[in-house]
Amino acid sequence: MSRVHGALSATALQESEVSTGKAMAAARPHHRAPPGRVPTRCVAALCTACFLLGVCVVNRYWAVPEPPDCPSKANFGRSRAVLSQAQTREVVIALDRTISDIEMRLAAARAAQMRSQGASPSDSAADHGNMRPRLLFVMGIMTTFDNRRRRDSLRKTWVPQGERLRRLEKDKGIAMRFVIGRSANPGPDSEVERAMDAEDKEYNDILRLNHVEGQDGLPLKIQMFLSTALSTWDADFYVKVDDDVHVNIGMPTQNPLLLVNVSPVFSCTEVFSLNTGITRSILSRHRSKPRVYIGCMKSGPVIANNESKYYEPDHWKFGTAGNNYFRHATRQLYAITRDLATYVSANKHILHKYTNEDVSFGSWLIGLDVEHVDERSLCCGIPPDCEWKAQAGNPCGASFDWNCSGICNPAERMEEVHRRCWEHREAALPQAQES
Repeated sequence: MSRVHGALSATALQESEVSTGKAMAAARPHHRAPPGRVPTRCVAALCTACFLLGVCVVNRYWAVPEPPDCPSKANFGRSRAVLSQAQTREVVIALDRTISDIEMRLAAARAAQMRSQGASPSDSAADHGNMRPRLLFVMGIMTTFDNRRRRDSLRKTWVPQGERLRRLEKDKGIAMRFVIGRSANPGPDSEVERAMDAEDKEYNDILRLNHVEGQDGLPLKIQMFLSTALSTWDADFYVKVDDDVHVNIGMPTQNPLLLVNVSPVFSCTEVFSLNTGITRSILSRHRSKPRVYIGCMKSGPVIANNESKYYEPDHWKFGTAGNNYFRHATRQLYAITRDLATYVSANKHILHKYTNEDVSFGSWLIGLDVEHVDERSLCCGIPPDCEWKAQAGNPCGASFDWNCSGICNPAERMEEVHRRCWEHREAALPQAQES
């Protein structure tokens, strides 16, 4: 019993101590647990973000003025970009000029080497076994599809036909062809193409170009003619002439007595060895020179009026209004040596083409080491001008009417001009009268 009583007393004592402890704890002031700390990395990131945000806001809304003499970074970068583009353009132009000069020198050197070997510089490797004869000049008569009557008038006067055309090329070294391109719609059903094929089959005096007639103007046609002629003939000179011009090419006569028994038209296809011919003799004098540009040189005003027939869209390139063009040959007839023809042909893709063909051609040669020959006998007037000069001992190489930039109404008047301006007329008539 005493043991039980002791255990109960111990339990009561423990309960009393527990309750006393709870009372004392309730009597004390209440303290909360300390909060968790913010990591240092988060604080640093937050500060950095605030700094960057402030920088952005300041740059957006607060423009810092710059000194007047100090260019901004944007303008400086832009000027550097423009300068870089200008320098690049100058480098490209310089390279183009260098390449063009090298191509011309290479073509001239190749031509000289092949001439020394007896070969033609325009021949391919397959052609070297069958070398072509060297001609004095190749004449391209520029014509169009609509000018059939003009071509016929030339065939009746100063352009030989058939066997005489072949003899002129073989005996005198003169090749002549009417030059014309292709129609815009070539094909077996093209009436224009059929007519040209029939005409060429009849006369065999037409050179067809791989070029659409009328496209990109006459300058491109001239370039295509030179390329085609170089690949077809080996000649010292390449001549361009319009189909409304009378030319004394040096066609020989067979019997001057025929002149008194034929029609008033002294056709060079009817009479066959009086003299060498004006045009032929002019070119022969410069045969040994490598780079010669022969023609009737002129320098006219640059036309800035867009209503004019001779309006030049690139007039601003020639400086102040009222300036003149550089010297160039009139478009009616001019000749260049083989080296220059090779240069124009090789660089036709980068040579600028002005509106006027003669200006374009002169510009292609203006920067080269070229001898310009001003030959006034290649721009005589129509009768009586050509007659007076012939009587004075200075017969004309070419005649045309300046008012029409050619012979006015050439299909109707070419025979009259030929009769009065033909180079053999004064030499042949006295011989015929004496007999």
